[in-house]
Amino acid sequence: MTPRAAAAVAALAAAFLLAREISRRVRALLLVGAGYKAKILCSALFVSGLDLDCERADEVSAEAYRPLRLFRARVDRGRGVVEVSFSGLAARRAVFLPGRGATLLPAAGRLPPPAPLPPPMPRRAAAPATPPPALLRVLTQAFEEPEPRRLRRTRALVVRRGGAVVAEAYAPGISPDTPLCGWSMTKSAFAAMLGFAVAKGLPTLDARKLLPEWSGENDARAGISFEDLLRMRSGLRFGEKYSDLSSDVNRMLFIEPDAGAFAASRPLESSPGELWRYSSGGSNIVSRVARLALGEAAYEELPRRALFEPLGMDGAVLERDAAGGFVASSYMFASARDWAKLGQLMLDDGLRRGRRILPEGWVRFLTSPTPQSPEGRYGAHWWLKLSRELGGQCAAAARLPADAFHALGHEGQCLTVIPSRGLVAVRMGVSIDVSAWNHAQFLADLLAALDA
Repeated sequence: MTPRAAAAVAALAAAFLLAREISRRVRALLLVGAGYKAKILCSALFVSGLDLDCERADEVSAEAYRPLRLFRARVDRGRGVVEVSFSGLAARRAVFLPGRGATLLPAAGRLPPPAPLPPPMPRRAAAPATPPPALLRVLTQAFEEPEPRRLRRTRALVVRRGGAVVAEAYAPGISPDTPLCGWSMTKSAFAAMLGFAVAKGLPTLDARKLLPEWSGENDARAGISFEDLLRMRSGLRFGEKYSDLSSDVNRMLFIEPDAGAFAASRPLESSPGELWRYSSGGSNIVSRVARLALGEAAYEELPRRALFEPLGMDGAVLERDAAGGFVASSYMFASARDWAKLGQLMLDDGLRRGRRILPEGWVRFLTSPTPQSPEGRYGAHWWLKLSRELGGQCAAAARLPADAFHALGHEGQCLTVIPSRGLVAVRMGVSIDVSAWNHAQFLADLLAALDA
């Protein structure tokens, strides 16, 4: 073969490999886009019970989500199925199962056998609490839109003080009983659940060699402790950038059938316990560890027995992936009132009406600073300081009591507990640009109104 011919062959081979890689990436992007829209719509329609235009709903079409308008959705309300595709390609389906919420099926997955859905549960006719005028002004302002290009889209607010709801407000179409997605607030809720499981076979905090796939000879991941996972210092490489559709977090949630197994397959990029790095993958590994340690029956019952039943969170659900694992990073749905009940449990050091729900010391552990986190702003799956996007560096943040801690989630979901003020505050919304919601300012205004 002449040099010119060899060069031509090499160029063709390189072009073929490039085309194959581009095709692979495009397919992955289409799968993530279709998977996201199918899952979000299925949960919104059948878990939250929202009346949505499936092509124009904020959750799947506003601002950063506008490209999802190119994906078409078909809804089978009789079977609780949402199917989404891009020009007939990369079709993804999500299915609603009563008591389990919505699950995104694998790209080649089949639907479960058809079964008619039960009639929707009647909503309790709960009248919102009427706040005093100063507090009402704060709540009213939270639903205003001062910046049309950065919409807040507040959906629900609940304030508890002294153990009782003192104020609440809701957007049109949302009631005191509408289950809403907490996104990463789910991490905090699942960490609280684990306190219940401590005496049920859960690994101790210093336990290592947590997963069979980490047991190979010279596998340094065996050195990751259970506490490392809870404190986000596992050392595993995991891309958390939602704006990058090819990132690990998007692949985990919207392509892979087993979120925990995928996250556990990531390699180490630093020694366990050395560096703090926020990772939704770590939360689903925690869920996987709990499943293996507790066994299927106890794991299946964990959310109900640990939190939902003792706290009276009647409509709450923790959704699962296609492999049956709880998606502990992202998919707990509960009404704003029920999220506030979780906050009250944390404020009361794990007690509910005098009965101990969480073991003594568990709340203190969850809210103690992780030394490796910047400025000690993170505990064990709970935040101790607000992020910059939520106003954590504004003047109002400096006025917040030092003992405040938070569960925070995508699109501006916020649960704040301030023990020294006996206060729990919940804000739910669809702030696609999360900086549209200044949670620090809201809390400062709320405290001022309560003191007025």
